[in-house]
Amino acid sequence: MFNNLRAEIKAIKEKDPAARSTLEIFLCYPGFYALLMHRISHWLWNRSLKLLARMNSNLARFITGIEIHPGATFGKRVFIDHGMGVVVGETAIVGDDVLIYQGVILGGTSTEKTKRHPTVEKGVIIGAGAKVMGNITIGEYSKIGTGAVVLKDVPPESTCVGVPGRIVKRKGVPHEKVDLDHNKLPDPVADAIITINKHLQENDEHIKILFDKNEICLTDDIRDEQETLEDLFKREE
Repeated sequence: MFNNLRAEIKAIKEKDPAARSTLEIFLCYPGFYALLMHRISHWLWNRSLKLLARMNSNLARFITGIEIHPGATFGKRVFIDHGMGVVVGETAIVGDDVLIYQGVILGGTSTEKTKRHPTVEKGVIIGAGAKVMGNITIGEYSKIGTGAVVLKDVPPESTCVGVPGRIVKRKGVPHEKVDLDHNKLPDPVADAIITINKHLQENDEHIKILFDKNEICLTDDIRDEQETLEDLFKREE
């Protein structure tokens, strides 16, 4: 047990540059307390002491602001940074070395008593405010961007951003060197808008060249402009 505690504290020191000492982590880190109390709740839950497990998890939520259902499964060296507003559902599975920021929800999308919460595999980073919903799998060493809403599986070593979540592959980057730089995450929607804008500008340039080539001046009447354009393009064909 003490070896596991040392491993948890070491992981926090590696993932949080603000952590200055073991004593500070032990006394002041709500994520550390939440997981410590959850492991007790989970032990009670698996031995059919479900009411005691729920009471202990509610106490942990009151103390830390982090709500973890006793049935959720956590691996080793998981770090919940700050943690206020984090919610983890009953059938969620969180693997080793996962980093979770504040406001994250690992929620369900079904009311049936079955596996209805996400599986988060080893080394995943989940950004602040992200919602990962349903019985989906977040592959190893993937990154979920701030505020993303993830409703589908995410392949290993990918970055998922946006609402709904869109996947951006990242290959050839060593896992230990990849951080979740929130200000550097790709934005597929913005990229698409930029591409469309560039295409419109190119079209405007082509039309201007055609008008200049044929010595055509734009008129104030939009109908005349349309007729002029139609005649011009017919001649070009």
